[in-house]
Amino acid sequence: MTSHHTPADPPAGTPYGSATAPALPDPAAGIAPALAFPSGLPVGESWVEAPTTAPVHFPYDGSVVAHAPVGDTDLARQALENALSVRSQVADLPSHIRRSALQGALSAVSEHRAGFVDLLVLETGKPRVDCEVELDRTLLTLQTAAEEVARLHGETVPLDLLPSGEGLIGFWVRKPIGVVVGITGFNYPLLLAAHKIAPALAAGCPIIVKPAPQTPLATLWLVHLVREALVAAGGPASAVQLVTGGVEVGSTLTTDRRIGAVSFTGSAAVGHQIARDAAPTKVLLELGSNSALVVAEDADLAAAADAVVRGGYYASGQACISVQRVIVVESVRAAFLAELAPRLDAVVVGDPRDPATRVSALIDERSTARVNTWIEQAVTAGATVAHQTEVAPSNNAAPRSRPIVGPTVLLDLPHGQLAWDEEIFGPVIAIRSVPDVESAFRTVNDTRYGLHAAVFTSSLSTAFAAIDQLDVGGVVVNEVPGFRSDVMPYGGVKDSGTGREGPRFAIEELTTTRMAIIRPNP
Repeated sequence: MTSHHTPADPPAGTPYGSATAPALPDPAAGIAPALAFPSGLPVGESWVEAPTTAPVHFPYDGSVVAHAPVGDTDLARQALENALSVRSQVADLPSHIRRSALQGALSAVSEHRAGFVDLLVLETGKPRVDCEVELDRTLLTLQTAAEEVARLHGETVPLDLLPSGEGLIGFWVRKPIGVVVGITGFNYPLLLAAHKIAPALAAGCPIIVKPAPQTPLATLWLVHLVREALVAAGGPASAVQLVTGGVEVGSTLTTDRRIGAVSFTGSAAVGHQIARDAAPTKVLLELGSNSALVVAEDADLAAAADAVVRGGYYASGQACISVQRVIVVESVRAAFLAELAPRLDAVVVGDPRDPATRVSALIDERSTARVNTWIEQAVTAGATVAHQTEVAPSNNAAPRSRPIVGPTVLLDLPHGQLAWDEEIFGPVIAIRSVPDVESAFRTVNDTRYGLHAAVFTSSLSTAFAAIDQLDVGGVVVNEVPGFRSDVMPYGGVKDSGTGREGPRFAIEELTTTRMAIIRPNP
């Protein structure tokens, strides 16, 4: 797979003009797309040399996609000082500059769509169809954030509701919270970065991004294009910086008491640790889940079966709102399983570069081993493997050195099993049956997580009962729990996180209200 799409030439007179492209495998070899963004890391107004590099591997076969720059705590501190130095400048940027920068980034990413999709397939190993969706959603996020700039305003307050307020004028405005640190997960690197960067810029906040070590390349390219657009619009490049590295880099960024907020997407364990270490700084957490789909007795079983397969195996199951738990009312269990079986056989497993593929290798071998272990533990405890696609060994035409977990369905998992209780982050669906829909709702809520849940029913009463009773951030009726439009508020409750994403709602999180009280005639 070859792509010759590269970013636009650097604008004359900017620090980008003298940068050199990083060494990547020969595109003619079909290993990586041709890229062109500056070498090193975008820290300050230019790109600085990273102390070391690390290989980014194609999860499907383990080949090296590129050697990515790896930062350290010194670069993290440098990025913090740069961000703090431009905090006031970025906060004071006129709305038209912030909007123009986001619109410019939108145009640039759209122009290089094919290159971004190729790169996402290679560094994440996600099926191409899912990478296409990620690119579309990234564009929508940038577009919506640009539009939200025009809606960032306050309102008047009637202070004279008590006699003491007579003669006073009151209104509130929204002010940028300050420097934002955005830490993203590996599974949707481009989209997750856009959900940090775009609202921060719209709100007038400098941001430092730390991408997941496994998937930094698309985010580096995105940051390059955003910085170019920001400079072209009249803003400072250092309003958007990126530092790669390990836990120590993240800790350096998140524990600095001078920053305004941390926005983290990743596991619950890491998110909770960040919240503890960063306190009292505001922390926004988009964490994991074990999303449930309820099949009520009056559900359209064919539609529910379609949703389970579509929602359980997209991105090879590496999505925080993919279908993991299926809770079926006992009276329709047999009919539902009969609907499900033929659909499982139709799920294509293989090379993620093939447009037909729906499930491929997980991000790394450690993740593959963990998922297989959880399946084995469930079976040992008494669960039944109702389906597991056998993945044929690689052939000479498409060599592969890494194993693939085939689409799996587990029935009747006993209580206490990780494949039910925790986020499996793989192509595994676990099914239990319950006596009635009320029991199903209790089962949905019987978890430490609460991101999204779905219910399939033909009853408006059941639908509204789900909306009222399910303890989650989003309830989806007659669609997959993984449905997410990037304009809606998105986030969880309990151990699934705090705060909300979606440009409008993230901008609210990254701004503070400032109340103004004026007595014009003292």
